[in-house]
Amino acid sequence: MPEVLTNPPNGRPALVLNADFRPLSYYPLSLWPWQDVVKAVFLDRVDIIAEYDTVVRSPSFEMRLPSVIALREFVRQDRSPAFTRFNVFLRDGFQCAYCGAPDELTFDHVVPRSRGGRTSWTNIVAACSPCNLKKGGRMPNDAGMVPHRKPVRPTNYQLQEIGRRFPPNHLHETWMDYLYWDVELEA
Repeated sequence: MPEVLTNPPNGRPALVLNADFRPLSYYPLSLWPWQDVVKAVFLDRVDIIAEYDTVVRSPSFEMRLPSVIALREFVRQDRSPAFTRFNVFLRDGFQCAYCGAPDELTFDHVVPRSRGGRTSWTNIVAACSPCNLKKGGRMPNDAGMVPHRKPVRPTNYQLQEIGRRFPPNHLHETWMDYLYWDVELEA
C-alpha cells in the first residue's frame, strides 16, 4: 500500500535525466523538488521513469511521486563551466595540488599575482592552508613546490566525470540504475 501524504512530501526529490537517460549533472546531482517534478509532468515536459511509494492527492487527482524523470527534449551541455572556487576544488579532486591533503582547502596562484599571475583556470590550484602559507608569494620552483598536475580549464564533461567519484550522502534505490558510480560489477 503506498504511503498517502497529507502534509507536503519534503525530502522526495526526483533524479533528473537528460533525454539520453544520463543525469544532467553528477556534482551536484541533478535533483528537482517534488513540486517542480509534478509541474513538469503536467506540462508534459518529462517522462516518469520510476516512482516513490508515496502518493500525493488533490481533490480531483492522485499520483505517485516520481523518483526518476527524463526530459523529453535533449539539453546540450557544451557550455564552459563557471570559474568558481567549488569547480577548482572539483577539478583538483578536493585535494591539495602540492601535497594531496583533502583538508583546509584554499586556492593558490601558481604564479603569484605579485609576479604577474592571473586569477584564471590555468593559474589557480586547490591548496591546503599549510602548503599555501609555505609557498607564499614565491614561484613554484623557488619554493620547491610544483603542482602535481598542470592547472587547465576543464570542460563540463571532465567536471562531471570527476564528480561521479563523489556521490551524495543520500541515493534513493530507484536512482542507482542511472548513476554509474565506480562500483565493482559482478563477473
